[in-house]
Amino acid sequence: MKKKKNRFPKKTALLLGAAALLLLGSTVGSTRAALTYYSENYVAGVEMSSIGITLLENGKTVGARNYDKNGEWMVTGGELLGDLLKDGELLVPGKPYDEQLEVRNSGNIDSYVRVIVTKSWTDKEGNEVPVTTLDPNLIDLHVTEANGWAEDTSARTAERGIWYLNGALKAGESVDFADYLSIAPAIRDMMTKSVEQSGNATTYTYTYDYDGYSFRVGISAEAVQTHNAADAVKSAWGVDISDVITNVSGN
Repeated sequence: MKKKKNRFPKKTALLLGAAALLLLGSTVGSTRAALTYYSENYVAGVEMSSIGITLLENGKTVGARNYDKNGEWMVTGGELLGDLLKDGELLVPGKPYDEQLEVRNSGNIDSYVRVIVTKSWTDKEGNEVPVTTLDPNLIDLHVTEANGWAEDTSARTAERGIWYLNGALKAGESVDFADYLSIAPAIRDMMTKSVEQSGNATTYTYTYDYDGYSFRVGISAEAVQTHNAADAVKSAWGVDISDVITNVSGN
């Protein structure tokens, strides 16, 4: 008779997300764009004892979900992108703005982690703008690949990128994910010109194609336990761990 192997439960591990919506507007004749913003943080997941993950922005926690010793989830949240601009400052396309994003293993077991970045545009009515109208790649959240992050290019779309950390993130340790955010300067050239003739006078009016549009950036950090990693990662993320993480340990 074959003995049954004890396997770690195949459950979706911890999910943590932080999302922000930023409004990008403009005035005719200006090469700058006014920026206002609000943010909404969200968390979701299922119970997994001793696991936890925290997302930090410029050293401050903007989202966390941790399983405590009493068997309850401890959830914290804060404003994302709240300090991107100083009071009265206008966003300048092409200028990098400090956006130090950091992922911390706030549990007490080693974990594999990934981060999902989503980017999109919406029009004045809040409808999503097709990528053929305004490219989400104009929104640049710069990922610090030197820290061990690698993108799963097979999962890349115009609006989404998935990044895996190579190797386990040890309990209590942190790793930088991104260091700045900018809007590509090419957006300044996206304008429509109209010409009006009145007698001997000619009036040229330039209207930015993105006037009144909004750009949306979403960050979701996720963790999976290293124990029985192949099954755990396959169950949680639907991928083979060897395809996305080269340095695998703790199986």
